[in-house]
Amino acid sequence: MIINLSSSSLSQFINTKSHISRFQFQLKNKTHFSKSLSFHSKNPFLHEKNKTPLSKRRNLRSFAIPGLDFGGNFESTQSVLEAVGVLTAIIVVHESGHFLAAYLQGIHISKFAVGFGPILAKFNAKNVEYSLRAFPLGGFVGFPDNDPDSDIPPDDKNLLKNRPIFDRVIVISAGVIANIVFAYVIIFTQVLLVGLPVQESFPGVLVPDVRPFSAASRDGLLPGDVILGVNGIDFAKNGPSLVSEVVDVIKKSPKRNVLLKIGRGEGSVDVRVTPDVNSDGTGRIGVQLSPNFKISKVQPKNILEAFSFTGREFWGLTYNVLDSLKQTFMNFSQTAGKVSGPVAIIAVGAEVAKSNVDGLYQFAAVLNINLAVINLLPLPALDGGTLALILVEAARGGKKLPLEVEQGIMSSGIMFVIIVGLFLLVRDTLNLDFIRDLL
Repeated sequence: MIINLSSSSLSQFINTKSHISRFQFQLKNKTHFSKSLSFHSKNPFLHEKNKTPLSKRRNLRSFAIPGLDFGGNFESTQSVLEAVGVLTAIIVVHESGHFLAAYLQGIHISKFAVGFGPILAKFNAKNVEYSLRAFPLGGFVGFPDNDPDSDIPPDDKNLLKNRPIFDRVIVISAGVIANIVFAYVIIFTQVLLVGLPVQESFPGVLVPDVRPFSAASRDGLLPGDVILGVNGIDFAKNGPSLVSEVVDVIKKSPKRNVLLKIGRGEGSVDVRVTPDVNSDGTGRIGVQLSPNFKISKVQPKNILEAFSFTGREFWGLTYNVLDSLKQTFMNFSQTAGKVSGPVAIIAVGAEVAKSNVDGLYQFAAVLNINLAVINLLPLPALDGGTLALILVEAARGGKKLPLEVEQGIMSSGIMFVIIVGLFLLVRDTLNLDFIRDLL
Protein backbone atom coordinates (compact mmCIF):
# COMPACT_ATOMS: atom_id res chain seq x y z
CA MET A 1 0.00 0.00 0.00
CA ILE A 2 1.51 3.31 -1.05
CA ILE A 3 0.10 6.66 -0.01
CA ASN A 4 1.02 10.21 -0.87
CA LEU A 5 0.10 12.66 1.87
CA SER A 6 -0.18 16.41 1.52
CA SER A 7 -0.16 18.08 4.90
CA SER A 8 -2.38 20.99 3.99
CA SER A 9 -5.09 18.97 2.35
CA LEU A 10 -4.78 16.41 5.12
CA SER A 11 -5.91 18.82 7.80
CA GLN A 12 -8.54 20.18 5.43
CA PHE A 13 -10.17 16.84 4.92
CA ILE A 14 -10.45 16.04 8.58
CA ASN A 15 -12.01 19.36 9.46
CA THR A 16 -14.35 19.67 6.51
CA LYS A 17 -15.27 16.03 6.44
CA SER A 18 -14.79 16.19 2.70
CA HIS A 19 -11.10 16.75 2.05
CA ILE A 20 -8.76 13.95 1.28
CA SER A 21 -5.03 14.11 1.07
CA ARG A 22 -2.93 12.52 -1.58
CA PHE A 23 -2.95 8.74 -1.30
CA GLN A 24 -1.58 5.93 -3.25
CA PHE A 25 -2.35 2.36 -2.45
CA GLN A 26 -0.82 -0.43 -4.46
CA LEU A 27 -1.32 -4.13 -3.88
CA LYS A 28 -0.75 -7.22 -5.94
CA ASN A 29 -0.49 -10.91 -5.33
CA LYS A 30 0.75 -13.47 -7.84
CA THR A 31 -1.39 -13.44 -10.99
CA HIS A 32 -4.47 -12.19 -9.19
CA PHE A 33 -6.16 -8.86 -9.68
CA SER A 34 -5.02 -6.47 -6.99
CA LYS A 35 -5.79 -3.02 -5.77
CA SER A 36 -3.94 0.23 -6.17
CA LEU A 37 -4.98 3.52 -4.78
CA SER A 38 -3.77 7.05 -5.28
CA PHE A 39 -5.29 9.45 -2.90
CA HIS A 40 -5.11 13.23 -3.12
CA SER A 41 -7.31 16.25 -3.06
CA LYS A 42 -5.83 19.72 -3.22
CA ASN A 43 -9.06 21.50 -2.52
CA PRO A 44 -12.42 20.41 -1.22
CA PHE A 45 -15.17 20.03 -3.76
CA LEU A 46 -17.59 22.09 -1.80
CA HIS A 47 -19.48 25.27 -2.52
CA GLU A 48 -17.10 27.91 -1.22
CA LYS A 49 -17.84 31.36 0.10
CA ASN A 50 -14.91 33.64 1.01
CA LYS A 51 -15.60 35.91 3.95
CA THR A 52 -13.44 38.42 5.76
CA PRO A 53 -14.48 38.28 9.44
CA LEU A 54 -12.10 36.47 11.77
CA SER A 55 -13.60 33.23 13.00
CA LYS A 56 -12.60 31.62 16.28
CA ARG A 57 -13.85 28.07 16.51
CA ARG A 58 -12.55 25.82 19.27
CA ASN A 59 -14.64 22.82 18.35
CA LEU A 60 -12.72 21.97 15.18
CA ARG A 61 -10.27 19.09 15.26
CA SER A 62 -7.31 18.63 12.95
CA PHE A 63 -4.79 16.03 12.04
CA ALA A 64 -1.34 16.86 13.36
CA ILE A 65 0.78 18.09 10.49
CA PRO A 66 3.79 15.89 9.70
CA GLY A 67 6.94 17.60 10.91
CA LEU A 68 5.09 19.18 13.84
CA ASP A 69 3.07 16.40 15.43
CA PHE A 70 2.02 13.03 14.15
CA GLY A 71 0.68 11.53 17.31
CA GLY A 72 -2.70 10.66 18.72
CA ASN A 73 -3.75 8.72 15.63
CA PHE A 74 -4.21 5.38 17.37
CA GLU A 75 -5.50 6.55 20.74
CA SER A 76 -8.98 5.38 19.82
CA THR A 77 -9.22 1.71 18.95
CA GLN A 78 -12.74 2.23 17.61
CA SER A 79 -11.56 4.92 15.19
CA VAL A 80 -8.76 2.71 13.92
CA LEU A 81 -11.15 -0.20 13.42
CA GLU A 82 -13.55 2.07 11.53
CA ALA A 83 -10.75 3.18 9.21
CA VAL A 84 -9.62 -0.41 8.61
CA GLY A 85 -13.26 -1.36 8.03
CA VAL A 86 -13.65 1.31 5.37
CA LEU A 87 -10.51 0.13 3.57
CA THR A 88 -11.56 -3.49 3.79
CA ALA A 89 -15.04 -2.74 2.42
CA ILE A 90 -13.52 -0.90 -0.54
CA ILE A 91 -11.19 -3.80 -1.30
CA VAL A 92 -14.05 -6.31 -1.01
CA VAL A 93 -16.11 -4.24 -3.47
CA HIS A 94 -13.22 -4.11 -5.93
CA GLU A 95 -12.56 -7.84 -5.73
CA SER A 96 -16.26 -8.60 -5.92
CA GLY A 97 -16.36 -6.74 -9.21
CA HIS A 98 -13.72 -9.06 -10.66
CA PHE A 99 -15.36 -12.09 -9.07
CA LEU A 100 -18.89 -11.41 -10.32
CA ALA A 101 -17.73 -10.50 -13.82
CA ALA A 102 -15.96 -13.85 -14.07
CA TYR A 103 -18.66 -15.87 -12.31
CA LEU A 104 -21.49 -14.53 -14.48
CA GLN A 105 -19.53 -15.47 -17.60
CA GLY A 106 -18.88 -19.00 -16.36
CA ILE A 107 -15.12 -18.44 -15.98
CA HIS A 108 -13.32 -20.70 -13.51
CA ILE A 109 -12.32 -19.03 -10.22
CA SER A 110 -10.12 -20.67 -7.58
CA LYS A 111 -9.76 -18.09 -4.78
CA PHE A 112 -11.36 -15.03 -3.24
CA ALA A 113 -9.25 -13.50 -0.48
CA VAL A 114 -9.68 -10.51 1.79
CA GLY A 115 -6.28 -9.44 3.03
CA PHE A 116 -2.79 -10.78 2.37
CA GLY A 117 -0.44 -13.07 4.21
CA PRO A 118 -1.26 -16.04 6.44
CA ILE A 119 -4.81 -17.41 6.30
CA LEU A 120 -6.84 -16.76 9.46
CA ALA A 121 -10.04 -18.46 8.34
CA LYS A 122 -11.30 -20.08 5.16
CA PHE A 123 -14.03 -22.19 3.67
CA ASN A 124 -14.67 -23.77 0.29
CA ALA A 125 -17.82 -23.50 -1.81
CA LYS A 126 -18.32 -24.57 -5.41
CA ASN A 127 -14.57 -25.14 -5.92
CA VAL A 128 -13.67 -21.66 -4.71
CA GLU A 129 -11.58 -21.02 -1.60
CA TYR A 130 -12.83 -17.99 0.36
CA SER A 131 -10.29 -16.76 2.92
CA LEU A 132 -9.68 -14.04 5.47
CA ARG A 133 -5.99 -13.23 5.81
CA ALA A 134 -3.82 -11.61 8.44
CA PHE A 135 -3.26 -8.20 6.84
CA PRO A 136 -6.57 -6.51 5.86
CA LEU A 137 -4.90 -4.06 3.47
CA GLY A 138 -5.75 -5.69 0.18
CA GLY A 139 -7.19 -8.74 -1.47
CA PHE A 140 -7.22 -10.78 -4.62
CA VAL A 141 -9.27 -13.03 -6.87
CA GLY A 142 -7.35 -16.11 -8.04
CA PHE A 143 -7.80 -18.02 -11.27
CA PRO A 144 -6.54 -21.57 -11.91
CA ASP A 145 -5.13 -20.75 -15.36
CA ASN A 146 -1.50 -21.67 -14.62
CA ASP A 147 -1.98 -23.63 -11.41
CA PRO A 148 -0.03 -26.91 -11.70
CA ASP A 149 -2.25 -28.46 -9.02
CA SER A 150 -5.48 -27.74 -10.87
CA ASP A 151 -7.33 -30.65 -12.45
CA ILE A 152 -8.88 -28.39 -15.10
CA PRO A 153 -7.52 -29.16 -18.59
CA PRO A 154 -5.23 -26.36 -19.91
CA ASP A 155 -7.38 -26.00 -23.02
CA ASP A 156 -10.66 -25.58 -21.08
CA LYS A 157 -12.59 -22.79 -22.78
CA ASN A 158 -13.71 -21.41 -19.42
CA LEU A 159 -10.22 -20.67 -18.15
CA LEU A 160 -9.73 -16.93 -18.16
CA LYS A 161 -6.68 -17.12 -20.44
CA ASN A 162 -8.71 -19.02 -23.07
CA ARG A 163 -11.62 -16.60 -23.21
CA PRO A 164 -12.00 -14.01 -25.99
CA ILE A 165 -10.33 -10.64 -25.49
CA PHE A 166 -13.62 -8.85 -24.77
CA ASP A 167 -14.52 -11.30 -21.98
CA ARG A 168 -11.15 -10.80 -20.30
CA VAL A 169 -11.41 -7.03 -20.58
CA ILE A 170 -14.76 -7.16 -18.79
CA VAL A 171 -13.31 -9.22 -15.92
CA ILE A 172 -10.23 -7.04 -15.50
CA SER A 173 -12.19 -3.75 -15.74
CA ALA A 174 -14.97 -4.86 -13.40
CA GLY A 175 -13.06 -4.01 -10.22
CA VAL A 176 -12.59 -0.42 -11.34
CA ILE A 177 -16.23 -0.14 -12.39
CA ALA A 178 -17.35 -1.52 -9.02
CA ASN A 179 -15.34 1.12 -7.17
CA ILE A 180 -16.70 3.94 -9.31
CA VAL A 181 -20.28 2.81 -8.72
CA PHE A 182 -19.59 2.37 -5.01
CA ALA A 183 -18.14 5.88 -4.76
CA TYR A 184 -21.28 7.33 -6.38
CA VAL A 185 -23.55 5.36 -4.04
CA ILE A 186 -21.56 6.56 -1.00
CA ILE A 187 -21.86 10.20 -2.05
CA PHE A 188 -25.57 9.79 -2.82
CA THR A 189 -26.09 8.26 0.63
CA GLN A 190 -24.19 11.14 2.22
CA VAL A 191 -26.29 13.72 0.38
CA LEU A 192 -29.53 12.05 1.48
CA LEU A 193 -28.57 11.39 5.11
CA VAL A 194 -26.14 14.19 5.95
CA GLY A 195 -26.39 16.82 3.22
CA LEU A 196 -23.90 18.49 0.90
CA PRO A 197 -21.04 20.28 2.72
CA VAL A 198 -20.78 24.04 2.16
CA GLN A 199 -17.56 25.82 3.03
CA GLU A 200 -17.07 29.40 4.22
CA SER A 201 -13.42 30.48 4.19
CA PHE A 202 -11.87 32.95 6.63
CA PRO A 203 -8.43 34.60 6.80
CA GLY A 204 -5.48 32.83 8.36
CA VAL A 205 -4.61 29.38 9.70
CA LEU A 206 -6.56 27.96 12.63
CA VAL A 207 -4.80 26.42 15.65
CA PRO A 208 -7.33 23.87 16.96
CA ASP A 209 -5.01 22.38 19.56
CA VAL A 210 -1.74 23.11 21.37
CA ARG A 211 0.16 20.27 23.03
CA PRO A 212 1.05 20.76 26.71
CA PHE A 213 4.69 21.57 27.43
CA SER A 214 5.39 22.21 23.75
CA ALA A 215 7.19 25.24 22.31
CA ALA A 216 3.85 26.74 21.27
CA SER A 217 2.41 26.29 24.77
CA ARG A 218 5.54 27.68 26.38
CA ASP A 219 5.56 30.79 24.19
CA GLY A 220 1.88 31.65 24.56
CA LEU A 221 -0.14 30.12 21.69
CA LEU A 222 -3.66 29.05 22.68
CA PRO A 223 -6.19 26.64 21.15
CA GLY A 224 -8.54 28.61 18.91
CA ASP A 225 -5.88 31.15 17.89
CA VAL A 226 -5.71 32.10 14.22
CA ILE A 227 -2.32 32.74 12.58
CA LEU A 228 -2.74 35.82 10.36
CA GLY A 229 0.88 36.37 9.37
CA VAL A 230 4.45 35.14 9.81
CA ASN A 231 7.60 37.19 10.41
CA GLY A 232 5.90 40.50 9.77
CA ILE A 233 4.19 39.47 6.55
CA ASP A 234 0.39 39.18 6.61
CA PHE A 235 -1.22 36.44 4.57
CA ALA A 236 -2.60 37.92 1.35
CA LYS A 237 -5.02 35.08 0.58
CA ASN A 238 -7.14 32.36 2.12
CA GLY A 239 -6.95 28.65 1.47
CA PRO A 240 -5.30 25.36 2.39
CA SER A 241 -1.88 26.36 1.02
CA LEU A 242 -1.43 28.67 4.01
CA VAL A 243 -1.02 25.64 6.26
CA SER A 244 1.95 24.45 4.21
CA GLU A 245 3.48 27.93 4.30
CA VAL A 246 3.35 28.03 8.10
CA VAL A 247 4.67 24.47 8.37
CA ASP A 248 7.59 25.25 6.03
CA VAL A 249 8.62 28.33 8.02
CA ILE A 250 8.53 26.45 11.33
CA LYS A 251 10.41 23.43 9.98
CA LYS A 252 13.14 25.72 8.63
CA SER A 253 13.52 27.64 11.91
CA PRO A 254 14.70 25.29 14.70
CA LYS A 255 15.87 27.27 17.76
CA ARG A 256 15.20 30.56 15.91
CA ASN A 257 12.45 33.03 16.77
CA VAL A 258 9.39 33.00 14.51
CA LEU A 259 7.08 36.01 14.80
CA LEU A 260 3.43 35.05 14.46
CA LYS A 261 0.61 37.55 14.11
CA ILE A 262 -2.24 35.96 16.05
CA GLY A 263 -5.95 36.71 15.80
CA ARG A 264 -7.46 36.23 19.24
CA GLY A 265 -10.99 37.27 20.12
CA GLU A 266 -11.78 40.56 18.43
CA GLY A 267 -8.16 41.73 18.21
CA SER A 268 -4.70 40.56 17.31
CA VAL A 269 -1.39 40.05 19.16
CA ASP A 270 2.18 39.24 18.18
CA VAL A 271 3.63 36.02 19.59
CA ARG A 272 7.27 34.98 19.25
CA VAL A 273 7.70 31.22 19.10
CA THR A 274 11.02 29.38 19.22
CA PRO A 275 10.61 25.94 17.58
CA ASP A 276 12.17 22.92 19.24
CA VAL A 277 14.41 20.63 17.18
CA ASN A 278 13.14 17.34 15.73
CA SER A 279 15.41 14.32 15.45
CA ASP A 280 15.81 15.12 11.75
CA GLY A 281 16.91 18.69 12.50
CA THR A 282 13.67 20.42 11.49
CA GLY A 283 11.64 22.75 13.69
CA ARG A 284 8.64 21.65 15.75
CA ILE A 285 6.29 23.71 17.92
CA GLY A 286 3.64 21.16 18.95
CA VAL A 287 0.42 22.41 17.41
CA GLN A 288 -2.30 21.15 15.12
CA LEU A 289 -3.06 23.40 12.16
CA SER A 290 -6.08 23.72 9.92
CA PRO A 291 -7.34 26.00 7.16
CA ASN A 292 -9.62 28.57 8.75
CA PHE A 293 -13.12 27.82 7.57
CA LYS A 294 -16.56 26.80 8.71
CA ILE A 295 -18.66 23.99 7.31
CA SER A 296 -22.41 23.82 7.03
CA LYS A 297 -24.60 21.35 5.16
CA VAL A 298 -27.30 21.81 2.52
CA GLN A 299 -30.09 19.23 2.38
CA PRO A 300 -31.65 18.42 -1.02
CA LYS A 301 -35.28 19.42 -1.40
CA ASN A 302 -36.20 16.39 -3.51
CA ILE A 303 -34.73 13.28 -5.11
CA LEU A 304 -33.83 15.11 -8.33
CA GLU A 305 -31.83 17.68 -6.40
CA ALA A 306 -30.16 14.82 -4.49
CA PHE A 307 -28.96 13.34 -7.79
CA SER A 308 -27.81 16.81 -8.89
CA PHE A 309 -25.80 17.32 -5.69
CA THR A 310 -24.35 13.82 -5.99
CA GLY A 311 -23.28 14.29 -9.59
CA ARG A 312 -21.67 17.64 -8.82
CA GLU A 313 -19.73 16.23 -5.88
CA PHE A 314 -18.77 13.01 -7.69
CA TRP A 315 -17.38 14.75 -10.76
CA GLY A 316 -15.68 17.35 -8.60
CA LEU A 317 -13.89 14.72 -6.55
CA THR A 318 -12.99 12.77 -9.68
CA TYR A 319 -11.50 15.86 -11.33
CA ASN A 320 -9.52 16.57 -8.18
CA VAL A 321 -8.11 13.04 -8.08
CA LEU A 322 -7.09 13.21 -11.75
CA ASP A 323 -5.56 16.65 -11.38
CA SER A 324 -3.63 15.59 -8.31
CA LEU A 325 -2.32 12.50 -10.06
CA LYS A 326 -1.14 14.71 -12.92
CA GLN A 327 0.61 17.04 -10.50
CA THR A 328 2.25 14.07 -8.79
CA PHE A 329 3.81 12.83 -12.05
CA MET A 330 4.73 16.32 -13.28
CA ASN A 331 6.44 17.24 -9.98
CA PHE A 332 7.55 13.82 -8.83
CA SER A 333 10.89 15.01 -7.46
CA GLN A 334 9.02 17.35 -5.10
CA THR A 335 6.17 15.01 -4.19
CA ALA A 336 8.08 11.73 -3.75
CA GLY A 337 8.99 12.64 -0.18
CA LYS A 338 5.31 12.84 0.76
CA VAL A 339 4.57 9.27 -0.29
CA SER A 340 3.46 7.20 2.70
CA GLY A 341 2.17 3.71 3.38
CA PRO A 342 -0.71 1.85 5.04
CA VAL A 343 0.00 3.14 8.54
CA ALA A 344 -0.57 6.69 7.32
CA ILE A 345 -3.84 5.96 5.54
CA ILE A 346 -5.22 4.22 8.63
CA ALA A 347 -4.01 7.13 10.77
CA VAL A 348 -5.89 9.59 8.56
CA GLY A 349 -9.01 7.45 8.51
CA ALA A 350 -8.91 7.08 12.29
CA GLU A 351 -8.58 10.84 12.72
CA VAL A 352 -11.50 11.42 10.35
CA ALA A 353 -13.63 8.98 12.35
CA LYS A 354 -12.70 10.67 15.63
CA SER A 355 -13.38 14.14 14.27
CA ASN A 356 -16.82 13.27 12.89
CA VAL A 357 -18.09 9.99 11.56
CA ASP A 358 -19.81 11.91 8.72
CA GLY A 359 -16.33 12.43 7.28
CA LEU A 360 -16.05 8.72 6.59
CA TYR A 361 -18.49 9.12 3.69
CA GLN A 362 -16.14 11.20 1.60
CA PHE A 363 -13.09 9.43 2.96
CA ALA A 364 -14.53 6.22 1.50
CA ALA A 365 -15.70 7.91 -1.72
CA VAL A 366 -12.32 9.41 -2.53
CA LEU A 367 -10.53 6.18 -1.68
CA ASN A 368 -12.79 4.38 -4.16
CA ILE A 369 -12.12 6.93 -6.90
CA ASN A 370 -8.38 6.81 -6.28
CA LEU A 371 -8.40 3.03 -6.34
CA ALA A 372 -10.21 3.08 -9.67
CA VAL A 373 -7.94 5.70 -11.26
CA ILE A 374 -4.64 4.19 -10.15
CA ASN A 375 -5.67 0.69 -11.16
CA LEU A 376 -6.21 1.93 -14.71
CA LEU A 377 -2.60 3.06 -15.05
CA PRO A 378 -0.75 0.80 -17.52
CA LEU A 379 1.78 -0.40 -14.95
CA PRO A 380 2.81 -3.97 -14.14
CA ALA A 381 0.95 -5.45 -11.15
CA LEU A 382 -2.06 -3.17 -11.72
CA ASP A 383 -5.28 -3.89 -13.59
CA GLY A 384 -4.21 -1.32 -16.18
CA GLY A 385 -1.02 -3.27 -16.79
CA THR A 386 -3.03 -6.41 -17.53
CA LEU A 387 -5.31 -4.42 -19.85
CA ALA A 388 -2.23 -3.09 -21.64
CA LEU A 389 -1.01 -6.64 -22.29
CA ILE A 390 -4.42 -7.56 -23.70
CA LEU A 391 -4.30 -4.50 -25.99
CA VAL A 392 -0.87 -5.63 -27.22
CA GLU A 393 -2.39 -9.04 -27.90
CA ALA A 394 -5.23 -7.43 -29.85
CA ALA A 395 -2.76 -5.32 -31.85
CA ARG A 396 -0.86 -8.54 -32.71
CA GLY A 397 -4.02 -9.99 -34.22
CA GLY A 398 -4.90 -12.11 -31.20
CA LYS A 399 -1.39 -13.52 -30.79
CA LYS A 400 -0.35 -13.48 -27.13
CA LEU A 401 3.07 -12.53 -25.88
CA PRO A 402 5.14 -15.50 -24.73
CA LEU A 403 4.07 -16.64 -21.27
CA GLU A 404 7.58 -16.12 -19.89
CA VAL A 405 7.55 -12.49 -21.07
CA GLU A 406 4.16 -11.76 -19.49
CA GLN A 407 5.14 -13.40 -16.22
CA GLY A 408 8.45 -11.54 -16.16
CA ILE A 409 6.71 -8.19 -16.64
CA MET A 410 4.13 -8.86 -13.94
CA SER A 411 6.62 -10.37 -11.48
CA SER A 412 8.92 -7.34 -11.73
CA GLY A 413 5.99 -5.04 -10.99
CA ILE A 414 4.87 -7.12 -8.03
CA MET A 415 8.39 -7.20 -6.56
CA PHE A 416 8.75 -3.43 -6.90
CA VAL A 417 5.44 -2.80 -5.14
CA ILE A 418 6.32 -5.19 -2.30
CA ILE A 419 9.75 -3.59 -1.72
CA VAL A 420 8.40 -0.03 -1.76
CA GLY A 421 5.42 -1.01 0.39
CA LEU A 422 7.61 -2.61 3.07
CA PHE A 423 9.94 0.40 3.11
CA LEU A 424 7.05 2.83 3.56
CA LEU A 425 5.39 0.63 6.18
CA VAL A 426 8.52 0.78 8.35
CA ARG A 427 9.10 4.48 7.70
CA ASP A 428 5.53 5.51 8.50
CA THR A 429 5.53 3.49 11.69
CA LEU A 430 8.75 5.16 12.83
CA ASN A 431 7.22 8.56 12.02
CA LEU A 432 4.32 8.07 14.44
CA ASP A 433 4.78 10.48 17.28
CA PHE A 434 4.45 7.97 20.11
CA ILE A 435 7.02 5.70 18.38
CA ARG A 436 9.41 8.62 17.99
CA ASP A 437 8.99 9.43 21.66
CA LEU A 438 9.93 5.86 22.55
CA LEU A 439 13.02 6.10 20.39
